[in-house]
Amino acid sequence: MGRGKFLMLVALAVVVVLGAYAVLEKKEAVTETPPKLAEGADDGSGESEGEVSGQTPQETGGEATETPATDKPSGGEATTPPATDKPSGGEATAPPVTDKPGSANGGQAGISKGEDGAIAVIGKPESVAALVNPFNMLPDDYVPGDLVYPDVRFIFKEKIEKRMMRKEAAEALENLFAGAEKDNIYLAGVSAYRSHKTQKALFDRYVKRDGYEKARTYSALPGTSEHETGLAVDVTSSDGKCAAADCFGDTKEADWLKKYAADYGFIIRYPEGKQGITGYQYEPWHLRYVGVDLALEIAADGSTLEEHYDAVPVSGTK
Repeated sequence: MGRGKFLMLVALAVVVVLGAYAVLEKKEAVTETPPKLAEGADDGSGESEGEVSGQTPQETGGEATETPATDKPSGGEATTPPATDKPSGGEATAPPVTDKPGSANGGQAGISKGEDGAIAVIGKPESVAALVNPFNMLPDDYVPGDLVYPDVRFIFKEKIEKRMMRKEAAEALENLFAGAEKDNIYLAGVSAYRSHKTQKALFDRYVKRDGYEKARTYSALPGTSEHETGLAVDVTSSDGKCAAADCFGDTKEADWLKKYAADYGFIIRYPEGKQGITGYQYEPWHLRYVGVDLALEIAADGSTLEEHYDAVPVSGTK
């Protein structure tokens, strides 16, 4: 082979090698890893970072996929429906009666007379004039925000839940006890505040012992007991005799309360002969704070809180 032809073949080989290298370099440039997708961008997999991280997903496929994060909890499960007001005992009540004004309702919503067994949820449970009875219940989550220990004697020494009252009622009770002592009447507290949890436990215990229907005749459904307001207190004589018993009605302490409790803002909540109106038997020991003006008005005409709100008659169950 001549020298000239040999040099031509070498040159051709060099060109081929250089060309192949160029092609390979271009291919490697094309197959580099693409930049990481920005958060919230759809990566084509059908899932987006936004849905996982709680951010708003982007639109995909021409259809909006935006879903507020608060509408879907993690795990993709449906949210729990809001709880409804239902007394314990396993039986649902009729729908609450709302915005039924009485002669005066102190800003409350939903005063019920108990037609068809309807139970209304009190709109302003913090009102000292709130009507609480078998057909007007406190919200399940209501807890008085100003509970204190009144500085009066009780038939027990422990500072526990049932010794507490709302501040305004506690101060009024202190004044009532002091006023009674000026007349040589010595009172003692038996039971005041009772939490919703405690009332439920009591009622459930009675249901277990006597059955639901019988329990309803002497115990209040959770939410319908005045003790849950922090405005009610059961009292007796200082010797503790006749505590929460019918015999208290024959004592000088009970006579004094009938005459003077209203002067301190309390009413005898369940008067004799009014069971068909209040839904409770005669309880001369059960005092309820409603404020001096309302207490004097109710005492003067011998009425009840139900009659004041034109919320009668109610069922004769307790």
